[in-house]
Amino acid sequence: QVQLVESGGGLVQDGGSLRLSCAASGRTIGVYTMGWFRQAPGKEREFVAAITRSGASTYYADSVKGRFTISRDNAKNTVYLQMNSLKPEDTAVYYCAAANTLVIVTSKLRYNYWGQGTQVTVSS
Repeated sequence: QVQLVESGGGLVQDGGSLRLSCAASGRTIGVYTMGWFRQAPGKEREFVAAITRSGASTYYADSVKGRFTISRDNAKNTVYLQMNSLKPEDTAVYYCAAANTLVIVTSKLRYNYWGQGTQVTVSS
């Protein structure tokens, strides 16, 4: 079992940047595909980005491609989401999740462990 704790959220202006971190404990994240999801008020939780166990492969939702970068440091048991050129529509609670898979998965149903989320608010 792994516990995940997100941090780094906050209030930023349109066009600004934030870096989210997801610190894991209980087990090494090196055995998990890691993902970031987000949920805006009144909307479904949606996939944002994912990274394979080694970090060799990444995948992004079309809405964030070219603006967000997912990375991981297995030695630090931490996953990151660098968010640049933020837009008001990026406002949401961002969740880190771990999936016991070998490949990238985008469905939230495939993720076994979740953090509590961190709020990101982008003002126009």
